Amino acid sequence: IHNPKVLILDEPTSGLDPNQLVEIRNLIKRVGKEKTVLMSSHIMQEIEAICSRVIIINRGDIVADEQVDVIKHSLDANKGILVEFREDVTEEQLLEIEKVGKVNSRGTNKWLLLSDDKSDIRENIFKHSVSQKWNIISLTEEETKLEEVFKSLTSK
Repeated sequence: IHNPKVLILDEPTSGLDPNQLVEIRNLIKRVGKEKTVLMSSHIMQEIEAICSRVIIINRGDIVADEQVDVIKHSLDANKGILVEFREDVTEEQLLEIEKVGKVNSRGTNKWLLLSDDKSDIRENIFKHSVSQKWNIISLTEEETKLEEVFKSLTSK
């Protein structure tokens, strides 16, 4: 086959088994080091795994054109803190933590806590937990997914 400068791929991972998926991802990354690769997909996990730059189009208009890391961080102000406690803790108790504005259950003793002013609330969660004698099993920032950015930018 010829040696194009630009390679256009439409849903290149559709229908592949997990082994083939890894192989094609690696192939696209390798080719992308020497050539321009344009990839179209509605599977944001694939775009996130393969691409370094993303363009999001909504109803014919470009609503984002950035490096993947930059575009993901555009919503970081909205990301929450995932926390798991050893003890049973209620939503009402968690809303007592300074600057916690919203609480979502993520399973038994697991919660997503969102700041009321987009500030970092990890220290507040820790201090309040110590004062209440709650044992924290894990406390991590929720990673923003490209899918969340896509949904945010295209739901308007």
